[in-house]
Amino acid sequence: MEKILLFIDGSYNPETHIGFGAYLLVREPVTETNELKKHIKIKRFDDTSSTQLELKNLLWALSNKNCANHKIIVYTDSQNIINLPDRRHKLEQKGYISNNNTYLKNYKLYQEFYRLVDLMDCTFIKIKGHVPTNQKKKIDRLFSLVDKASRNAMRDKSKVDKLNK
Repeated sequence: MEKILLFIDGSYNPETHIGFGAYLLVREPVTETNELKKHIKIKRFDDTSSTQLELKNLLWALSNKNCANHKIIVYTDSQNIINLPDRRHKLEQKGYISNNNTYLKNYKLYQEFYRLVDLMDCTFIKIKGHVPTNQKKKIDRLFSLVDKASRNAMRDKSKVDKLNK
């Protein structure tokens, strides 16, 4: 089974509840980093939170038809996503119900996450965001591409908002 690397990151504005997710799918062996910039996908997510943004962005990326029938290595700086596979049993056992006897805020996104990863061969790897340039390895440089893309999308949106006021 061919291996695909998936790099995901998001940029979120808590004042507007708007976020931009970015992802990059890369087949091994990895080509020149600068050439890959044009393959980054970016999407705006409205009425969201930082946790929802990371999950929605991942689900959007995994729904890409190029993910089907591949081993997918997901690189993210989201601790929530990294912990979800280990939290599954407890979440399902409790029926996605909190200690306050209400559904967890993101339970539908968690269910969709588990549904998709059951259909795919996914491995999740935590990557440290914002590594100094002189310490970056190839994986860090690839992650930086999506990090910069999501932050730039948020900045560009902010510029547009300021002009419209």
